[in-house]
Amino acid sequence: MQIPFERIVQDYGLNVLRVCRALLDEHRAQDAWSETFLSALKAYPQLAEDANVSAWLVRIARNKAIDELRKNKPEILDDHQQWEHADEQVNLEMEADNLQLWQEVSKLPQKQRMVVGYRYLGGLSYAQIAQLVSGSEAAARRAGSDGIKNLRRILGDDSLWREQS
Repeated sequence: MQIPFERIVQDYGLNVLRVCRALLDEHRAQDAWSETFLSALKAYPQLAEDANVSAWLVRIARNKAIDELRKNKPEILDDHQQWEHADEQVNLEMEADNLQLWQEVSKLPQKQRMVVGYRYLGGLSYAQIAQLVSGSEAAARRAGSDGIKNLRRILGDDSLWREQS
């Protein structure tokens, strides 16, 4: 028996919003979040009971974020500009000590930034991330490791985002 959809929104809403914010500015992230859960609500009755709900929602959120980018900005944005704009919105909500961290994340190469976002904001496994970025699990691990290594080097913090077991 599936749990009520309202519980799904409660349990995973924040992770979905984080993924949307990592890809979009605040206003469009809110739109993508709403669209994610509208789509998920329609598809939820057909979802297998043993499905990984978190991965399912993150994939929907990623697709909705891409749709938002295409809808509101038909030309492809320069990666740095896209993330700079998203960071400007997110920075308004962040504490001062996290501000530099997210500015540096926005400067990472695209694959590293995506893996770090999906792993640490979305809580996905490397196998799930590999599917989202169309690569191997080993490549996702490498990109995540390189991203964290770069952040540690830049920020000089060896305790930054210790990997969970």
